Amino acid sequence: MVGRELISQLLVNENYSLVKVFTRRSLEFKHEKLVETMVDFNQLSTWRSEIQGDVLFSSLGTTIKKAGSKELQYKIDYTYQFETARVAAENSVWSYVLVSSQGANSDSKIFYPQMKGQLDETIEKLPFKKATIMRPSILDGDRKESRPMEQFALKLMRRMAAWGLLKKYKPIHAKVVAAAMINADLTGADAYSIVDHLEMFELAEG
Repeated sequence: MVGRELISQLLVNENYSLVKVFTRRSLEFKHEKLVETMVDFNQLSTWRSEIQGDVLFSSLGTTIKKAGSKELQYKIDYTYQFETARVAAENSVWSYVLVSSQGANSDSKIFYPQMKGQLDETIEKLPFKKATIMRPSILDGDRKESRPMEQFALKLMRRMAAWGLLKKYKPIHAKVVAAAMINADLTGADAYSIVDHLEMFELAEG
């Protein structure tokens, strides 16, 4: 969901002359700035030379339900993203922006935040000149797949945010995340940084 919003915004942003997308499934639309590369993340060696450019944005992710197990979710959310980022750094891509998660913590006893925290810390060790970790709360937006429990949580969190409760956990729209990712790449000093949930709203405004 964030990836689709990000691509849409990159295509109309004059700072980016070419948008190369590595995807498992076709986006099914054309644009003069868009280069779509269908890839198998299990066969990175066959397309590693394609990972070239100024910045790599990463928004890959799944759920345990969709993946089928914790092991498979870890492979998608951690291994695929880390290996792609590692190759990007080796290919002299200088900037990297990752969608992580609020509460990411490698010391957590809970699988999901522990996995996200491990990835965040591993990315820090890669030789990017600039790496930005985005940590959004629950994501709002138009998903292609049905997630009933997430929709229930979204409604609850929207209501609580409207009442002024749990502000730091209020839902964030995928469009806001995408805008914050782009502005993170275009602004700020070269360094490793973490942008938390509330900071993302400000960053998206530019």
